[in-house]
Amino acid sequence: MAQVETLRQFKSPLYEMTQTTPTCLWNDSAAIDELTYSIEHGAVGATCNPQIAVAVLKKELANWKGRIKELAVEHPTATEDQISWMVVEEISANAAKLLKPIFDREKGHNGRLSIQTDPRNYRNAQAMVEQAERFSKLAPNMIVKIAATKAGIVAIEEATYRGISINATVSFTLPQALAVAEAVERGLKRREAEGKEIATMGPVCTLMVGRLDDWLKVQHDRHNISVDPGYLEWAGVAVFKKAYKIYKQRGYRLRLLSAAFRNHMHWSEFIGGDVVISPPSAWQKRYNASDIEVVSRIDNPVDPKIVASLEKHFPDFVRSYTENGLTHEEFDTFGSTRRTLRGFIAACADINAITRDIILPNPDTE
Repeated sequence: MAQVETLRQFKSPLYEMTQTTPTCLWNDSAAIDELTYSIEHGAVGATCNPQIAVAVLKKELANWKGRIKELAVEHPTATEDQISWMVVEEISANAAKLLKPIFDREKGHNGRLSIQTDPRNYRNAQAMVEQAERFSKLAPNMIVKIAATKAGIVAIEEATYRGISINATVSFTLPQALAVAEAVERGLKRREAEGKEIATMGPVCTLMVGRLDDWLKVQHDRHNISVDPGYLEWAGVAVFKKAYKIYKQRGYRLRLLSAAFRNHMHWSEFIGGDVVISPPSAWQKRYNASDIEVVSRIDNPVDPKIVASLEKHFPDFVRSYTENGLTHEEFDTFGSTRRTLRGFIAACADINAITRDIILPNPDTE
C-alpha cells in the first residue's frame, strides 16, 4: 500500500498503471522526444504508421532534409515513393533503438517498435507478407502492422508462421479481433508443429476504439438518430471489453491493444487488463495531468442500458459487437475500415509530397 501511495505522490497516473497493474503503455508515435517522454512514464513499446510518419517528418524536418537528399544521391533511380519508404524505415529503426533495452529485458514480450505495411496493399496478402519480412529485419525488436482486411487475415497467419510478430491494425470490431486471434493461433501452431521457436514472439491485435465511435457518430448525424450523446463514447469500449473476455476464455496467445483515443475511458476502462494502451503524446500528457484514479476497471461491464440503446439504433454497432456480425469479405467494406484506409493511403501521398519538395523543389516558389 505504501508503494502505491508513493507512486501516486511522485509519479504520473500512467507510470502508476505500468507499475501496479498488468496493463502496458506504448507510445503512439515514433518521434524521438515523444517516445523519450513516454518511456520515462513507463512505456514499453511504440508505433509508426503513414500518418505518424508525416507528423514526425514535419516535426523533425530540419533533421531529415539532409538525409532525404543523401538517399536520393545513394539511390539515383529510386522513385520518391521508394525514398519515402526508406525514410519511414529509418524513422522506425531509430525509435526501435530506444526500446531495445526493454526488449532485451522482457525477452520480446515488450520493447518493440510497430511499423505498418503499405496500406495500399490491403487487398494483397503476398505483398503484405513480403514487406513484413523486410520490416522484421530492420531491427531485432520490430513488430509489423498488417491491416485486418480479408487479405490481411491471410497475411497475418503466414507472417506469424514465418516468425514475425504482428500487430493487426485497421481493426475496430469483435469479428476482426477474433479473426486475427484465430489467424495468429494457426500461424503459431504451424510453427510449433515444425519445432520452431515462438517464446520470444509478441503479437498484438489493435482495436481502434475511437474510430468505431467516430463512425457511429457519422451514422448518428446522417440518419438523424437521437440517443444520449454520451452513449456514443462507449461503443469502442464495449467491443474491446467483450473481445478481451473472449480472448481470456479461449486462451488466445496475443494481447489486445487500445488505440485511437477520443476520451479517457479508452484508457481508464481498460486498466487492470493484460492489454496495451497506446495513446499519442498529447493524450498521455493529458492523462498524466489528471486526477483519474488508477484502479482496475477492465472487468466492469458497460451499462447494459447503453449497450441496448446502441444495439437498437445502430446496425453497425450490432455488426461490431456480435461474434459473427461481419464476414471476412465485409471487413474491407465496413465504414471504419474504409475511412481509416483512405486516411492512411492519403498519408502515403503526403510523405511523397514532402520527399518531392526536398529532392525536386518547385522552382516557382524558390
